[in-house]
Amino acid sequence: MTSFLLADVRPWGGAAVDIRVVDGAISDITPTGPAGGSGVAADQQRIDGRGLLALPGFVNAHAHVDKSWWGQPWVSYGGEATTQGRIAHERAERDKYGIPSVAGTQAVLREFLRHGTTATRTHVDVDLGVGLRGIANVHEAAAALDGAVDIEIVAFPQDGVLRRPGVLELLDQAAAEGATSIGGLDPASIDRDPVGQLDALFEIAARRGVGIDIHLHDRGDLGAFQYELIAERTVQAGLHGKVNVSHGFALGELPPARRAEMVDQLGAAGISWTTVAPVNSAPLPWREMRTAGVAIGLGTDGIRDLWSPYGDGDLLQVARQFARLHGLRADEDLTYAIELATTHAAPFVHRENHGLTPGARADIVLLDAENVPDVLVRAPRRELVIAGGQVVVRDGELQA
Repeated sequence: MTSFLLADVRPWGGAAVDIRVVDGAISDITPTGPAGGSGVAADQQRIDGRGLLALPGFVNAHAHVDKSWWGQPWVSYGGEATTQGRIAHERAERDKYGIPSVAGTQAVLREFLRHGTTATRTHVDVDLGVGLRGIANVHEAAAALDGAVDIEIVAFPQDGVLRRPGVLELLDQAAAEGATSIGGLDPASIDRDPVGQLDALFEIAARRGVGIDIHLHDRGDLGAFQYELIAERTVQAGLHGKVNVSHGFALGELPPARRAEMVDQLGAAGISWTTVAPVNSAPLPWREMRTAGVAIGLGTDGIRDLWSPYGDGDLLQVARQFARLHGLRADEDLTYAIELATTHAAPFVHRENHGLTPGARADIVLLDAENVPDVLVRAPRRELVIAGGQVVVRDGELQA
């Protein structure tokens, strides 16, 4: 049994407590004594939390860790700035930069840890060029980090589904071999057959017992039409709570009355939503989504890849971007943005308990901040990061 005491920390900026960690999980939490760190056994390690604010580890609910050129020489942006243009450019250039690779994936996961992200739901490309090699790379990279980043895989058909014969079979194989979800991509504008793509994906998901996570960039009425198709099939297939829409830009663009009906339909079907809160998108109706039970997750999307040179792996920056995009100002709303990146994201990585509570995996981030709104607006460095009971960051620096 391995154990240590994380002494004198302030969960969510509250009163100081001591957190006991045993075999990678939070065992118990007690008020900090007058001298700090009371109740430490003689043979137990004590880590001084110095009164820092403590948060649960961040959960990146939408990532692409398999195809970054992080840590490699600079790659200039090229190709056309459309979804189809980005796909074509990536397919033409990825081999030149060794994408996908174990080393590239590990570099991204290390950045996640440095910024306090301890769990992620990552889309991994599955296509006729790479087969399932990208998934194998991600598993190998995660193992090299001793499981510090808890990973869920979405087998993702970045080049389309029906228009590339053989991709459906690869998705089915990935689901059979342990992927927790299979992905889809713009059924109308990429495959030009929304009914066909969705029927095929839902058949695999229902048969294999996995989830579905669909990238949907289509705007306006075309996007809304596909949301309706997804909701209908989710109910028919009995996949309540197992279907997610990624991006979903059209939702914020709909007229108020139709948007309200759509949110209710999504909530009734148990469909969740992930966003990277891009600055040029329409704000989501997040209050209505919260009321209707439509879970929202935050993600970094791609990080320095052939789609975009931007990104640093810091989910806290995404939470702040979400807050600014949606005009959040009040303390409770600023705190909600942090909750989206931590406790509220638990379902995206299939956790019932992701928080600073007994029984939870010991994923703990310490920051020098007055309160949670202060964390959001300043995004201070991560002073200490514990991932699965392992200390992986000290004084902002990743440990070996």
